Amino acid sequence: MRKIIFLIFSFFVVMGVHAQNDMYMCEDTCSHVHGLDMSYYQGDVFWEVVGNNSKMAYVYLKATEGSSRIDPKYERNIYLAKQHGLKVGSYHFYRAQVPQEVQLRNFMSQCRPKDQDLIPMIDVEAVPKGMSSAEFCDSLLIFIELVEDAYRQRPLIYTYTNFYNRHLVGKIDRYPLMIAQYSDNEPVLADGRDIMMWQYTGKGRINGVNAYVDKSRFLGRHGMREIRFRHH
Repeated sequence: MRKIIFLIFSFFVVMGVHAQNDMYMCEDTCSHVHGLDMSYYQGDVFWEVVGNNSKMAYVYLKATEGSSRIDPKYERNIYLAKQHGLKVGSYHFYRAQVPQEVQLRNFMSQCRPKDQDLIPMIDVEAVPKGMSSAEFCDSLLIFIELVEDAYRQRPLIYTYTNFYNRHLVGKIDRYPLMIAQYSDNEPVLADGRDIMMWQYTGKGRINGVNAYVDKSRFLGRHGMREIRFRHH
């Protein structure tokens, strides 16, 4: 009986160690500038708690998607995140089958320059069925250039390592990248392109949010000044 009790106790000790390690995230072990990616998926965020976490300097908030979708938490999130000290930026989830001008109007209806601390970001991760990579890139570039003209600065492009390597190599060289790769290793792209920011987990935890969060950080010598929104 004593042996069984000892084995059970040992099991829970080991599990406790694993649980602690799961919470030991990148921002606990390095000096890079870290931030978050948030949307309605995180529910009601306690921004006063998030803002007190000095390890998180910025947050990109989902504003819009496609032709007419507006993130229902965007207005609340951007107001409270700014109020509690985070630098904020906004992003649009791109849908290639929707006219680019329609998507731009949707994005601009929410992403107002006066509210932005960071350059706009375009989330690129979905190619419609039956559309070739070349057709997709032609469509995407039209939208990127519309956003660049509208905000008078180059947007940040967010995508995954595999998606970039499959569809985007050599197509968006003028634009800074945030690359998602959920591993212990920093991402490396097929063409060796410089990566400004790395989203290193989709299952991060932070006080003030009762759900998983996407966490990112700058790579190399890149820093906040490079994504600062220029108010002309």
